[in-house]
Amino acid sequence: MNIIRLRILMLVAAFAFLTPAIRSEQAQKNPRPAQEDRLKKLEDRADAAEKAATAAAIDKDYLTRTQKFYESYYQKILNTQLWTIAIVGLVLTGVFVLVARFSLKMVDERTKLVTAEATVQMRNEYARAIAKEVQKLWDSNAADIKKLKDTLAAQIAELEQNLKDRSDFEAQFVQGLAGGAEERHDDSLVNFRQALHTYKSGKSRTLFETKVGAATVRFLFESLRKTYGGDNYVDKAREELADPLYHGLQEELALAALQLSWLTPLINERYPATPEPAVAVTAAPVAEPRTVAPTREVSLAESDFPLDEESDSCRLITT
Repeated sequence: MNIIRLRILMLVAAFAFLTPAIRSEQAQKNPRPAQEDRLKKLEDRADAAEKAATAAAIDKDYLTRTQKFYESYYQKILNTQLWTIAIVGLVLTGVFVLVARFSLKMVDERTKLVTAEATVQMRNEYARAIAKEVQKLWDSNAADIKKLKDTLAAQIAELEQNLKDRSDFEAQFVQGLAGGAEERHDDSLVNFRQALHTYKSGKSRTLFETKVGAATVRFLFESLRKTYGGDNYVDKAREELADPLYHGLQEELALAALQLSWLTPLINERYPATPEPAVAVTAAPVAEPRTVAPTREVSLAESDFPLDEESDSCRLITT
């Protein structure tokens, strides 16, 4: 085995030693002219590239020097112009300051003079205007005070009259109730009639509620019925309704008639229903005329009066 290994190693060494020699001999035997041509072309290209690089470097150097020259030239020109502008600016600033100072001094003196004159004139005009306004204000205040006094006096007089009418009405109404309770029906009738006079005088001022007037009318006719009795009270009630006192008291009479059924025919006699006007067949359609009813139709549910004559009389006079 060792002998075989040695032989193999010897053969490998001989092969490795002889291989370069064989290659060198083949290269000497077979020259290649194409490689020489290629090398020559490469050398020519390298020379051309070297010349182009040299020319480019020369051009670049020329451009760099030219650029630096022009930069320095323009920088000098720019610096010269800046210094010139700065000097001219300083000169103009000085001149402007001198002119402005002189002008401001003149303007200040002129302004002081004009201001003094205007101040004097404004003071005079202001004093005159203030005097006029004070006089106007004085006159206006005097007129307003007089107007307020008159208005206040009228209101006080109206309040006093209203208070007097209320007091008179309550006193007369209460006296009428007291007379009825004591069966002095003739005195009660006089008191209720006076109370109704007072109520009517204050109706335009809405001094009393309508139900108060209706209660007065009801108690008045109740006193009349109890005073005359029998069948005479109907004629007396008819004569009573003919009195001008009951003009404009249709609503109060209607409310009183809700609790005095015998009074309703008498009221209808005094205030008969107005017949509806006839309308021709060929006439143009018109709005339906309003019928003037002699009395206001008020149901018992709408009425605020108690069925008992004496149960709520104090509440009526206080309202």
